Amino acid sequence: MIQVLIADDQPLVRAGLRALLDNSDDIEVVAEAQDGAAAVQATKAFRPDVVLMDIRMPVLDGLQATAQITADKSLGDVRVIILTTFAMDQYVFEALHAGASGFLVKDVEPDELRRAVSTVIRGDGLLAPSVTRRLIAQFTRGESGGSDRLVGLTARERDVLSLVGEGLSNAQIAEKLGMSPATAKTHVGRIMTKTDAHERAQLVILAYEVGLVRPGWL
Repeated sequence: MIQVLIADDQPLVRAGLRALLDNSDDIEVVAEAQDGAAAVQATKAFRPDVVLMDIRMPVLDGLQATAQITADKSLGDVRVIILTTFAMDQYVFEALHAGASGFLVKDVEPDELRRAVSTVIRGDGLLAPSVTRRLIAQFTRGESGGSDRLVGLTARERDVLSLVGEGLSNAQIAEKLGMSPATAKTHVGRIMTKTDAHERAQLVILAYEVGLVRPGWL
C-alpha cells in the first residue's frame, strides 16, 4: 500500500482528497495536517510515501514545510506533491527547486490524482511535464552558465541530464540513447547523487539553469 499524508488548511479539501484516494486499492491516507508545521511533524511520525502539500497554509507555509522535509536525510524516501490553485506560480517553482516531486492543481481529476501518486513513487518522470517545463522555463533564465555545477558528470551523464530536462522518462531516455531502462535509471541516480538533487524535478531545473535545455525548445 502507498501511504499518503494530506496537508491542507481547508477541511473540505482534505476530506475530498481523502475520499478520492481511499477508493484506490493500493493507496491509503494515513494522516492529515492543517498547516505546514503539523505536516512536518506528521511526516516524521508517520513516514508516508507521499505528502500532498498545499502551498498557502498558516503557521508554516507549504514551501517551508517542503524544504524542511526534503532537507531531512531521514525522510529521503518521502515524496512531496504540491497542491496549488494556479499552475503558473512562483511558489510552485520554489517548491520544485526545494525538492518537491511535482505539482497538481486542486481541480485534478480523480484518476490523474491516483496516477500522480503512483508516478512519484516510481520516480520516473514529472507530473504534468509540459506544464511543469513551462513553469520552470518561466522562472529560470535558460542561459548557459553555471557549468561548474556539472563538474564530475561524464559525457553520457550530461546527455542523460539533457533528456531528463526535456521531460523524458527513463524508458524514453533508454530508447533514445540505445541503452536499457535499468541503465538509464542508474545514470539518473548517479546524476542526482553527484549534483546533490533530491528529486527529478531538480534535475530539470538544473538542465535549464546551465543551458542544456532552453525555454524556446517547446
